[in-house]
Parts: sequence; C-alpha cells; structure tokens
Amino acid sequence: MVRLSRTSLFLCNFKAVSSLTVPQTPGIQLDLFASKRPPIQSGRIGLGDYADAIYNVQIHIGGNQLPVVLDTGSSDLWVISSNCNDSDVLSSNLPLYPQDSPTFVSSNLDTTLLYGDSHTGTRAFGRIGQDSINLAGLHLDGQYLAAINNTNTGVTETGSVGIFGLGFPLNSAIWSNVFLASRYALTTTSRRQKCTIPQFSRDYSAAFFPRFEWLTRTSRASNIDDTSSMTSRALASYSSQGPLLVRLIELNRLSVPGFTVSLQRNSVDKGSGNVGLLSIGEFPPRLCEEDFHWVPLRHYLPSQGGLHPPNDIPNETYPISWEIYLDDVYLDGHKLPRSNLSSPAIALSALVDTGNSLLRGPTDVVSHIYHTINQGPGETFPCDAPHTLAFEIGGRLFPVDPRDFISQAFENQVELCTATLVDTDVPVLSEEGGYLYGWNLGVPFMKSVITSFYYGNVTHPSRDPPRMGFKSTVPLDAGKRLKEVVEQANRKRKKI
Repeated sequence: MVRLSRTSLFLCNFKAVSSLTVPQTPGIQLDLFASKRPPIQSGRIGLGDYADAIYNVQIHIGGNQLPVVLDTGSSDLWVISSNCNDSDVLSSNLPLYPQDSPTFVSSNLDTTLLYGDSHTGTRAFGRIGQDSINLAGLHLDGQYLAAINNTNTGVTETGSVGIFGLGFPLNSAIWSNVFLASRYALTTTSRRQKCTIPQFSRDYSAAFFPRFEWLTRTSRASNIDDTSSMTSRALASYSSQGPLLVRLIELNRLSVPGFTVSLQRNSVDKGSGNVGLLSIGEFPPRLCEEDFHWVPLRHYLPSQGGLHPPNDIPNETYPISWEIYLDDVYLDGHKLPRSNLSSPAIALSALVDTGNSLLRGPTDVVSHIYHTINQGPGETFPCDAPHTLAFEIGGRLFPVDPRDFISQAFENQVELCTATLVDTDVPVLSEEGGYLYGWNLGVPFMKSVITSFYYGNVTHPSRDPPRMGFKSTVPLDAGKRLKEVVEQANRKRKKI
C-alpha cells in the first residue's frame, strides 16, 4: 500500500545554497515494492526469491492508480494505454491507463522512448498528453506523460504498467518534443498501434544519449547568440513542461530539491537489509544530510555533447543523468585494472540506476572478475564463497553486499551461483557526444546503500550544484551471513 502524506518524525535541515523560496509542502515517504520476473526456478530449494528484478511505486494519473517502475536512469513518465490490445498485456489483469479519458489532454505528438544499451535495447512508443498527477499527496496538474501503445520493455512482466523516470530534463524525450512543438507548432499524425511485447527485458536504463543540435537547427541559429537564446527558453520551460519532480522543484513545491531511495532485499537472505522506501523532499526517518557521503555529478561540456549555456552564464555546465565519478573498483580488496576498451582520457564514472536489475561494467573488466572468482573459465562459482565488489566513490569504499552479488544458478541446487554482473557498452569519445560512464550500478549496488539524489538548481547548477549522497548499509559480517544462508538451504534440501 502507498503510504499517503506521511512525513518523517525526524526532520533535518539541508544545507542548500539555492535562492529559491522555501515551499510549504512537506516531504513524503512512499513504500517501494520489489517486482520479479516469472521465475526460471521453482524456489522450493533456494536462497530466497529468484531475483529483485525491479522496484515500483503506485502513482495516481487522472484518478487512476497505476504501478510504475522507479527509474533513476531515465527521465520520462509513461504508462501503457488501454488502446494497447496486445494479448499479454490484456491477460496480465493489470490496470491500464484509459487514454480515452476526458482527463487526458492529447498534445497530438507521438514519441519514441529508447532504453538500454546494445545488449538490451528496448523502446516504447505512444502519444504525449497531459493529465493530473497525485503522488502520495503531492498533486500537480497538467503534467506531460506518454500513453504507450507499443513497447517491448516487458514492464508488465514485473507487475508494472509504466516507468517513472527520475532523471534530469535534458535526458527527457517528452520534454524535448513538447518544447520543440511549443516553439514551432509541430504535430505528428495520430496513430493507434497495436502494442507488442515480444520478450522480457530487465534493463530500463536510458543509455541513448540526448542530442541538442535541434536547439540550433530549429531556431535557424547562425551564431552563438541565437543558440544561447534558445537555451534560455529551454531552461525556462522546465516549470511547465519538465519531468514531474523537476516541475515540483521549479514550482517551489518541495522543501528539499531531491529524493532518497532505499531498496529492500527479497532474494538471498530475504527480509534482511534495507526497508523499501522512496522519500521525496526530505530524508528518510532518523537520517540527516550529515549521514551521507556526498559527491558531485559529471557535467557534460558542449564539446562532449552537452548543452550550450546562455550568454549570461557562459561557464555553466549541466548534468544529463545521475552519473558520478569513480576513483577505482575493487574485488575482494584488490584494485581491478582499468578497461583497455575505452580511452584513458575518459574519467572513470558510473550511472546509478534503480531501473537496472544488475551490475554492468566493461567487457574486459567483467571477464577479469569472472576469471578471478572462478579460478578459470565459466561463470559459476560456489554460493558459500563470499566475494565483495566495491566501488571507491569520493575517497570512500562502498561494497556490494556478498548476498546481493550472487544469484542461484540452478533449480533446487545451492552449491553453484552466478554473479549479478554482466558487461555493457564502453564509453567512446566522439564529436557527436555520448555517455561517458563505463559502469552501471543497478539494484545489487543500491540494496547495499541508501542513496540520496539532490537536483540542486536545475537551471543554474553552479548556484546550487547537484550531487549524490551514499550511506553504506552492508554489515561487517555480510560474508558470514551468506554462508549461513547457504548452509540453511542445504539442510532444507537434505530433509526433502
């Protein structure tokens, strides 16, 4: 159940330097629900549920309560429309968004939302429109979203009917389409397409880099002044056309311009670990700013494909996603080699992504990790052999709990496990720009920390820089606890 309008009993003062007036709306706390794909194994003998595949929250759109995936790796809000007539969607018995509802105001714009990487690329297509949103008591009218009629993301397999992107506006396809249309009265032909979901995909992270050349091309800009003017208009549009949380910030509806995420463990050693909670506009109960280790985000220069700043703030740079710098990566206390597949000129960084069910890294480094823990080829290793993958962030190590680093390899057998780690695309330097992170820290990492996401000043980041805070929740005896869980599962198997 959604925890409506419940504020923390223990509030903290956030040391922000924003010039915005303090709003009157208190923060909110929402329960998070772990959703899993249909299990490959029965779980009769196992370490817990098969996988914490994804996490969702309940959101009200036009009076309809809908479960949506919580995704810090993307920036758009969308839900599957009732116009979708795919048999798998209809048989899921999940509530769909009634696109024919009088509360949905169509923009006559279609959008295609792209997710994933070259290994897991997925997409969602549908009509952009506006509707009222209620998120645990936070109400906002006229919010842009997409009513999806065609997708292969497989969100319904996780008990969700859409995605709630919590990223920055520059990464929002809906915002860029709406802003462009509002400036030049562009529309697209209305379509009612059949929705097809050919296969399940567990990765909803936005790895398709946004392009900003349309700011110049559509304005017929002939010099930097024209581009600067368009950038100023684009930034000013955030309060009316931006993503949900960004609009709430720009409209002074949140006392703290950020949110905090805590993910529960439902797989290995089920019931231990964090409480599943999304805190918006305040910290979780009994936590303050000082409890977190804060680091800055990566900003993209125009030469890296980032947004050109306005003339009045020529040195301004902007983040595109929740991407942080990494000092190094360690396995069982040993520093891992850097990838040879990308330029050493690219600073090591990672996307922090609730919409990704795995850890993802460079192919050669991932292969090195598997070879090390397996002592040879193959991807399975003993479940009761704890391994710790740790990421050094801002001079401090943040380990992945050994219980979150493994996944049971075979049904009714707990001797062999695989790592919750796969490879992903490596960053490259190009004139067109592109994401520069080499790691994607998904659910296994985020179950081992409490993570705070601070937007700061979204239109003038230098005035109140965006940043992220981390608090490790991995116990010192996590390896011992893993061995105990495996031992208990083995005893259960012998009894059966």
